[in-house]
Amino acid sequence: MTIETPSYFLYFGRTFVIESTPDGGLAGSLLNWDTGEFEPAHEPIQKVLFATSDSDISALSRERFVQRTERIRRELTGDGPIFALYETIDSIHAQAKAENRRITDEELDLISSIQRRTFAMWEDELARRAAGEPPSFTVRRKR
Repeated sequence: MTIETPSYFLYFGRTFVIESTPDGGLAGSLLNWDTGEFEPAHEPIQKVLFATSDSDISALSRERFVQRTERIRRELTGDGPIFALYETIDSIHAQAKAENRRITDEELDLISSIQRRTFAMWEDELARRAAGEPPSFTVRRKR
């Protein structure tokens, strides 16, 4: 079976990505709910590749993967600009709730845009850490 990589999935409520390795193999990474980081997880690859439509596994587009990942990460707290942006999203939701209304299309677009930005910020941060640089933010705990 051939698979286009990277491929994105929702795996039992967590986002999961399959990427190609330099030797032609496949590597999986599963989002850690407590740290917001993707960690190596090769065991789910076979389950994901052969999942049926009635399972707790589903394929995602890159955009849906980014948005779902950031909805999960928004449950974390910490210091740094990423968490200030999450607070902005929380404020949008709180304002709509206070006004007893649904979130507008414009607000949804803004939230999606912010979440694309925070996703990129996480990617940059994790690349910096992988290069041996110290963390620029910390994750303290779940809300």
